[in-house]
Amino acid sequence: MVRRLAGELPADFLDGIAEVVVSPRTVPHPARPAVFTLGECVPLPTGQGSEVDAVQSRLVLYYGSFAALARDEPDFDWRGEAWETLTHELRHHLEWRARRPDLEDLDWAVEQNFARQDGEPFDPEFHLEGEPLGDGMYRVEDDVFLDRLVRSVPPAAELRWRGREYRLPLPPGTTLPSFLTIEGVARPPTGDLVLVLRRAGLGALLRRGQLFQAVVQAERAPGYLPRSSRKG
Repeated sequence: MVRRLAGELPADFLDGIAEVVVSPRTVPHPARPAVFTLGECVPLPTGQGSEVDAVQSRLVLYYGSFAALARDEPDFDWRGEAWETLTHELRHHLEWRARRPDLEDLDWAVEQNFARQDGEPFDPEFHLEGEPLGDGMYRVEDDVFLDRLVRSVPPAAELRWRGREYRLPLPPGTTLPSFLTIEGVARPPTGDLVLVLRRAGLGALLRRGQLFQAVVQAERAPGYLPRSSRKG
């Protein structure tokens, strides 16, 4: 299956790919037993200096890691996951050749997001390395972050999500920076929807306090009418 998938890739994208292999290994995360490494882009020494055209890589998919995930997911999509892993690792190779670290930054953001989910310390700006969605929104895997710069903590925040407007009362004791997981919106993302409040201006550098995290309940904004019902 992996050989067939590799055959669907544009030939130019495979320049510098020495081989695509499937390893039987299971590669768990060193600190998170429920997380597995599905693939890896392994740089190969060429002895030709730092020339971009000389960059070569081996793409490895770890069958054991796929099998470990499939045991807990009856509808595990082997082909879809293999394609996503293969193209993800190929993108690493292409970015190394182009001297761009975008995907490495995204992988770092994913690690920071694991730390957030597990209640561990994390960088309060990691979400900015996620996929930009516009209007201050960023996606890191299945989670969507709404980034807001404020000078002080407001009593409530307003939110527009999928064409609907909401009010978010902030819990007492909220400090900056804060990561507020939002519940109660219609058509939420697959993962978390998180409002991030960060301090604007130079004070952000001088007064970076402890991270505040909480769950907040969204309320429909008063006077809201669905878009189809508005006049004018």
